[in-house]
Amino acid sequence: MPFTTLISVADLSHSLTLKPTLITVDCRFSLADTGLGKKLYLQGHLPNARYAHLDAHLSSPITPTSGRHPLPDFTQLTTQIEQWGITNQSQVVVYDDVSGGFAARLWWLLRTLGYDNVAVLNGGIQAWQAAGHSLETELPHCTPSQFQTQLDDQSWWDINELQQHLTNNDCVLIDARATERFEGLEEPIDSVAGHIPGSVNLPTSENLDQHGLFLNADMIKAHYQALIGEIDAKQVVHSCGSGVFACFGVLAMEYAGLGGSKIYPGSWSEWIRDTKRDVATGKA
Repeated sequence: MPFTTLISVADLSHSLTLKPTLITVDCRFSLADTGLGKKLYLQGHLPNARYAHLDAHLSSPITPTSGRHPLPDFTQLTTQIEQWGITNQSQVVVYDDVSGGFAARLWWLLRTLGYDNVAVLNGGIQAWQAAGHSLETELPHCTPSQFQTQLDDQSWWDINELQQHLTNNDCVLIDARATERFEGLEEPIDSVAGHIPGSVNLPTSENLDQHGLFLNADMIKAHYQALIGEIDAKQVVHSCGSGVFACFGVLAMEYAGLGGSKIYPGSWSEWIRDTKRDVATGKA
């Protein structure tokens, strides 16, 4: 059975011994030090892992009107996936050290390219090591592959689509940032504090336990249903600071059986580029 949302450390360890087509990808990254993730990867990573850099591989260059992490050029991303040796028969497992916040970006991108056999390692590299598994420093030998894609351009809304749906009041916009940032009490990254008017807040951390593992699916489902009510999951859109942790929201809802939600890739850092757009503070 393919893994399409989460995979446990036990299942990954078992699968690595059975599935020669399983490929792991290390997505560790730091906004404060963009080279740190690669350094950590070289110091030790999961067996046969490739490294995906958020800026170089999973985003395109910033423009004067974009957010901090615009969606990548999908043709270039497909070429990179082929360089990693991923085929349409591969089982892909992505991981990081922040409970999936960065890894979910690659999970979402692969799914947007029409590839579902990708899962996020529950608990990340910390859970792998806590279970007694070792890391390796040997770099993988990647044989370039052929990777067929089918882009789903309905898996995100650009800013114009988002504004139209907000005006029509026919969607729920969920902001994954910490409550302090959403309410405008602090803003450590972007130039303006607050949130998009009409959005609601569900911090990424509220879907995790004290060990950084996902809560059970029923608990996560209850969190989201409390926010979306009778709105269909396909009318739910996730945002964050720059469209990265927004992908975690899609992952969490898929894991909870609420499939079809979208992301707003530009998120808060794009919204505030235009000073004519309204900004809200305080609770939703």
